[in-house]
Parts: sequence; C-alpha cells; structure tokens
Amino acid sequence: MSHLRAFVRFWWNFIVGDDWRVALGIAVALAATWAISYGGANPWWLLPFAVVFVLATSLWRATRQPS
Repeated sequence: MSHLRAFVRFWWNFIVGDDWRVALGIAVALAATWAISYGGANPWWLLPFAVVFVLATSLWRATRQPS
C-alpha cells in the first residue's frame, strides 16, 4: 500500500504543486475545451487564453502577498 500511496503523492505534487488554484483553472479550461469541441465548435483559442489568464492571476496573487 505504501507504493501506491507514494505513486499518488508523486502525481499530486507533480500536477498540483504549490498552487491548487492553477491546477483547478487548467482542469476547468480542459473540461470547457472538451465540452465546446464535443458540441461541434473549434475551441483552439480557449487553452492559450486560459494559460495566460491563470498565469497572470497566479503572479498577481504571489506579488500582492506581504513578505
């Protein structure tokens, strides 16, 4: 069981890392891209926009915190 726990912990730290909000934002963007493309549209623009938006908000939060 400890090997399974170590495996899951590795992937959690690799994907989520320090900021769970970034992982959640990208997961939501991936789900939205899938949903829009499933409907027949071409949402190629959604993921680049989401990455820029999530990165900008993450940097803004990091620089606004008192040291």
